[in-house]
Parts: sequence; C-alpha cells; structure tokens
Amino acid sequence: MYLIFKRRTIITVISGILILCVCCVIVSGITANNAVMTGTDVNWGLSFNSSNGIPTGNATAEKLKLSDAYYIGDVSQKKIYLTFDAGYENGYTENILDVLKKHNVKATFFLVGNFIETAPELVKRMVNEGHTVGNHTMTHPDMSSISDIEAFKKEVGGLESLYKEVTGKDMLKIYRPPQGKYSEENLKMAQSMGYKTVFWSLAYVDWYNDAQPTREQAFDKLLPRIHNGAIVLLHSTSKTNSEILDELLSKWEDMGYELSPITELIKK
Repeated sequence: MYLIFKRRTIITVISGILILCVCCVIVSGITANNAVMTGTDVNWGLSFNSSNGIPTGNATAEKLKLSDAYYIGDVSQKKIYLTFDAGYENGYTENILDVLKKHNVKATFFLVGNFIETAPELVKRMVNEGHTVGNHTMTHPDMSSISDIEAFKKEVGGLESLYKEVTGKDMLKIYRPPQGKYSEENLKMAQSMGYKTVFWSLAYVDWYNDAQPTREQAFDKLLPRIHNGAIVLLHSTSKTNSEILDELLSKWEDMGYELSPITELIKK
C-alpha cells in the first residue's frame, strides 16, 4: 500500500508540474502574440518573398487604408509612383528635375523644413513643373515617439505653413513619416488633419553620402524588384540616383511601366 501510495503521489506531482509548464507556455505565447499584435510603434518594412514580385508590408494595404495610408497601388496595373525624400539639398536635385522633365514624369518630393528654407527656388521649380511636394515634417524626428497631438501638429503643420510661405500655395495633404517610423496613433493623427500617409513598396540603401551604391548595385535592386503599383522611394541626396535616373526611367519604360503622379493614387 505504501509503495502504491508513493507511486501515485509521484505521478500526481509530476502530472501537476507538466500541467503547470504547459499553462506557462500557453500564457507566454499569448503574451508574446499580444505584444506583437498590439504594439503601436512600428518601423515600416517589406518582404520580397512572394513569387509574383509583389512585396508584403508589415501592415496590409487594407489595414492601412482604414487610416488613409498607402504603401502600394493597384497591382493589376503596370504603373509606378515615383517619390523622393529630401531632408536637405545635396546638389543633385536640379539634374533630377531635368531628367524628370525629359521623360515627362511627375514625381513627388517629400521635403523636410531645412530643404524648403535653404532651397526655396528648387521647391518653386518642383511646383511650377507639376511635381507634388509632400510633408516629411519640419525637423525629421522619430514620429512614433510623439503621442501628443499638438506636438504632432507642430511638426506637420509647421512644414505645411512654411511651404505656403515659400510657394503661396496650399500643400497637398500627403505625409511620409521620417525613416518610416510610425504608430497607429500617428496615422490617426495625420488622418484627423486631413492627411494621407504614403509609405513605399520599393526602396534601397541610397542615403549614405560616403557609401553610395554603384550603378550596378542600384540596378540590381531597382530593376528585378519593380512591380505593378509600385510606390518607389529614392533619395534626391544620392549622387548615384542622379547619375542613373535617366537610364533607370528608360529601362522601366522599356519594361512597359507607366510613371504616374501620386495624385492619381490617393484620389481613389
């Protein structure tokens, strides 16, 4: 009887431990999943694992649309939406504008306050030649760290006011978070100000002035990964981009793509 009792006791204890371990694993899994699902601070990212060449964002197009945000256009159409980010003028924007004019392409320039303040004539040229100027904030901060609506308005509204001061025109209300850092709350803040947020579906590392990609490295990223409905992000501070843009646009055109203005996308 003693041996039977002891054996039963051991089995009961072991069973209890196993059940407790399983419960801990389940609880841990739920906690981890909730951390992923409910986390609000996000760095925009893409995965190019799909066989059809269409990248997957870390938020779906459908979910982003609820906050008037976009990262890709209609994937059934061979259209490209070309955008440039510029925190400052690095001597290449004039040539970029010349190339865009040659190809009759209307691009979007997401500008920071410093660019508008130091290169107002280039901003005016963008507007006069039919390009769109978008809001990239006044000082290029990590917007995901901003939870106060007044601080958010200062960054976005400040740039908007500066643009009107320089051009005499109202800025089209499109916004791109610096470095792609955002939160769901940020998207709602932008939406409440009448803005549409524009991320991207194709970009490459082109922003290091002292480590510019070669022509071959640029084409290795920008040609195989181009896709229907692509919102392309390039930096106008890039020497390489300035040098390859004419050839790049010709290659995309030869591939059957139409370069369309961002206004066509966001009006839908």
